[in-house]
Amino acid sequence: MDFQSCFTIWNQLTVPQQRQVLGSLSSRSVKKGTVLHSGSTDCAGLLLIQSGQLRAYILSEEGREITIYRLLERDICLFSASCIMPSLQSDVTIEAEKDTDLWVIPAKVYRQLMEESAPVSNYTNELMAARFSEVMWLMEQIMWKSMDKRVAAFLLEEALMEGADRLSITHEAIANHLGTHREVITRMLRYFQTEGMVKLSRGTVELLDKAKLSALEHP
Repeated sequence: MDFQSCFTIWNQLTVPQQRQVLGSLSSRSVKKGTVLHSGSTDCAGLLLIQSGQLRAYILSEEGREITIYRLLERDICLFSASCIMPSLQSDVTIEAEKDTDLWVIPAKVYRQLMEESAPVSNYTNELMAARFSEVMWLMEQIMWKSMDKRVAAFLLEEALMEGADRLSITHEAIANHLGTHREVITRMLRYFQTEGMVKLSRGTVELLDKAKLSALEHP
């Protein structure tokens, strides 16, 4: 898999623009837990994921994390180039959730592409709209959904992403994704276990009854 096949609008760039991108492009391989971007003053450039998984999250004043979205293979991270897009200025942290290979387009190069190319500008606006939609969805979940439904939804999504019903994840990690305290997650998971929906062991959560979890999420 090469960059050209992953960058959606590659064929809409002019030949000189393609050469400019390839000439400035760099590759990175990062380990799980690596912070790639932190805060509005950081501007690493545009990130395109070749393989792996990234997580974008924000911190509350109390220091609690909450995941706003995740990025998978072929996804593009705009927040890491927020210095070229004033409307994206925010204290978002981008962290590798898995060992990840990615390409980096320098911010100044992408800024020039946006100024020169209508397709690049339109594509960027579409990405921004999609991320905004995800954040609005998250706000709705936090405001209107009870914690049991949010935990059930998270477990089902995680199982789908991992392709497995046995998840290697701690209660602390789930709390960080959902922006709550570990004790809240522990109580909720223990309740799920008494209801036969999950089985808990150290560092793992095994989904036993996905239909019941789904019914909880969508009563």
